[in-house]
Amino acid sequence: MNQTLNMLGIDYGASGGRAMLGSFDGSRINLEEIHRFENIPVRMGDHLYWDFLRLFHELKQGIGKYIQAGGPQLASVAVDSWGVDFGLLDGHGRLLANPYHYRDMRNEGMPELVCQTISKEELYGLTGSYPWQYNSLFQLMATRNHDPVLWENAKSLLFMPDLFHYFLTGAKAVEYTVASTSGLLDPRTHSWSEALFAGLQLPRHWLSDIVQPGTILGSIRPSICNELGITASIPVITTASHDSAAAVVAAPLKDKDALFISCGTWSIMGVESRIPVLDPQGLELSFTNEGGLDGKTRIVKNIMGLWLLQECRRQWNQEGEAISFAEMQELARNEKCGISFIDPDDLSFLAPEHMPGAIRSYCQTTSQPVPQSKGEIVRCIVDSLALKYRQTAGELEQLIGKKLGTIHIVGGGVQHRLLCQLTAEATGKPVMAGPVEATVAGNLLVQAITHGEISDEAEAREVVFRSFSTDTYEPSNKGLWEEAYGRYLRIINHKNGGLGNAGVGKECDNISIT
Repeated sequence: MNQTLNMLGIDYGASGGRAMLGSFDGSRINLEEIHRFENIPVRMGDHLYWDFLRLFHELKQGIGKYIQAGGPQLASVAVDSWGVDFGLLDGHGRLLANPYHYRDMRNEGMPELVCQTISKEELYGLTGSYPWQYNSLFQLMATRNHDPVLWENAKSLLFMPDLFHYFLTGAKAVEYTVASTSGLLDPRTHSWSEALFAGLQLPRHWLSDIVQPGTILGSIRPSICNELGITASIPVITTASHDSAAAVVAAPLKDKDALFISCGTWSIMGVESRIPVLDPQGLELSFTNEGGLDGKTRIVKNIMGLWLLQECRRQWNQEGEAISFAEMQELARNEKCGISFIDPDDLSFLAPEHMPGAIRSYCQTTSQPVPQSKGEIVRCIVDSLALKYRQTAGELEQLIGKKLGTIHIVGGGVQHRLLCQLTAEATGKPVMAGPVEATVAGNLLVQAITHGEISDEAEAREVVFRSFSTDTYEPSNKGLWEEAYGRYLRIINHKNGGLGNAGVGKECDNISIT
């Protein structure tokens, strides 16, 4: 290429966001932070919401700061965010209310309600989506049951990245990877599950057409251009709009038998596949099928990840005992391994009022030593996450029928060197960690593919190898972790009544659509 391609990636996470400039010279991509902001959910009354107006303001701030700095012309802009949550629009395209947060308690009981009409097994066969209560399907049911005014006035639905793109361009479209998190998609056809919408009498007309990553939606609205001082048209592209799908684009997976963990607020662990897994074993092991680049499927398990540490830190800071993540890691490093374990996916950790208290309560209920100090609590979390990754790797090998190799960790968890090392030790597999900024890097790489400067995902990963450093962690202490894993399994299986997972949706009746 004759000149550098400059693109802006807007990445929204569950706790914060950033606008990053990606400059691609034909060989490497360089990242530069333009704007960073917090994403603080708002509790109003009995419910938890995303502050969409503030988040959209921050998007414009990111673009505006770049324009004001007088940098080279932007080739494009793209937004990625978390999945499942959505906004509802009226007939004039106006946002009816701030989107509900997926941790809002209105979703409780919705999987059981759906299972009065369609069995859990049939639901999984239709969508390949494990019935977690926060899925978009169950949020839709909660809206219909608990928010009739919103339901009656809604005319269209857009998932979070699509909502940002709509108000940025005026174009309504649903990007494939984020649609795949909804529990409303047929993973075989990559289209909406007509049988599901018909069986549950959901408003199919609310859903826009599905577009693939790399679709040019249009340009930034003239009104926003005037507001921000933009003088030339800037295209807006659908990247791999679900943040974990974008992160996997930037995971340097050279080994076809490699696993990945996109480690942030959630740990999304899985493998890439050309075909979805829809059989009962996938349901039994709580795996879900999500979309990837080039029509691929990511067979993944959603594990509550750094959320556990984030909430402990937030609680301690609120109590006047301020502590950094680096300090938490060092305290844990000085504690003994394998004293107490939790199941990170136990529902008691989904939205507790006091995370350290919830962890102590779990250990007490399961007749384990109860962690007291900050170091003991953090060590309990990271040991448990490492063992959860081992459990998940073994289940994946069982599910797809082959031995898996290196684990690639990307995202914020790369900075938790203790967790990376413990993951290698617990799983007995080498861990390659990096890049940290995988999500926004993947966002930008998809934009570069759209511009024709990178041919495909394989070449994008070669760019990742050239652009970012990685660290490798080798397994050790096999005997110690074998014993710890046996105790971990006994503890979580006893707590879950032998289910082997958190038991979400276990009460569903086996009733089929008629």
